[in-house]
Amino acid sequence: MRTAIAAALFLPGCVSVPAIVPPDAVPTVAAAAETDPVASSDDAADDPAIWRNRRAPARSLVVATDKQAGVHVYDLAGRRLSYTPAPRLNNVDLRETGGRITVVASDRSDIARAHVSLFDLDPVTAVLRPLGRFPVGTGEAYGMCLWTRPRDRALFGFVVLKDGRIDQIAINRSSANAQVRVVRSMKLGTQSEGCVVDDRTGLLYVAEEDVGLWRFGADPGAATTATAIARVDGTTLVADAEGLALAPAGRTGGFLVASSQGDNAYTLYRLPGVTYAGRFRISGGAVDATSETDGIDLALGDFGGAYPGGLLVAQDDDNAPATQNFKYVGWGAVRRALRLR
Repeated sequence: MRTAIAAALFLPGCVSVPAIVPPDAVPTVAAAAETDPVASSDDAADDPAIWRNRRAPARSLVVATDKQAGVHVYDLAGRRLSYTPAPRLNNVDLRETGGRITVVASDRSDIARAHVSLFDLDPVTAVLRPLGRFPVGTGEAYGMCLWTRPRDRALFGFVVLKDGRIDQIAINRSSANAQVRVVRSMKLGTQSEGCVVDDRTGLLYVAEEDVGLWRFGADPGAATTATAIARVDGTTLVADAEGLALAPAGRTGGFLVASSQGDNAYTLYRLPGVTYAGRFRISGGAVDATSETDGIDLALGDFGGAYPGGLLVAQDDDNAPATQNFKYVGWGAVRRALRLR
């Protein structure tokens, strides 16, 4: 259901408009590394999730999907450490709770019946151990993001269906067999995918691709009505609006980052008020530039090497002559390019 704010913000005719931001007006940031390309050709690489090793940050891992074949685990040099066959996984997220790293992916192998696939990530071997596929509801599973509720460490997921429905699931890992159940549903009007949850504030952000960005309360008891926070305007955010990521600061501050897929850029919004804060592109150099990015992820903290201020991972649609892959960018480099404080 759209709010009165949304009705005023998302006026007819404001979707899928061409970009009017001059390319030279957008700062660029060079990628520091890239992953080995995925095995599948055409539209395959989709979404990454970062696990930061707090004890040994240089041994952190990136989990990323090949939506035609399976899921890869990479190191910080971009080397593929493991591969798990799993057809048609789309978006992926992870959380470390109870001494385990739980990885959850939206599963599109049955486009009429949405599923999620669960895995345990072994931080030593970098291998994913499948925990099973779990039905969610009717429709094609597209987006996926996780939330750990601060007060009780309960784990929830949000499955964004291709038609804009969002199913919230509760994930129970208290026994040997994982349990998944739907606890709430919300709805946006058209095709949606990217989502991210702020663990601090309990706010869920979702991208409706040709319309804009929305916010919900993440708790199962929260209202199901969306609040519009940013629109696809062809200037600051260009359709399709795709991946979302967070750079939290303090109790409520930081930045929300969105993939502005239509003009190969990334848009930043300052939190908590979600005000426009700037845009950048990932440029070519030793590593080629990104284009038409689907999924992104961002983790703060010192990862060592080129990432002392945090790591941003972005899917790259065109990695010719090789197949698609993912690019690594230092968050500190983004902050310097945009002169962020």
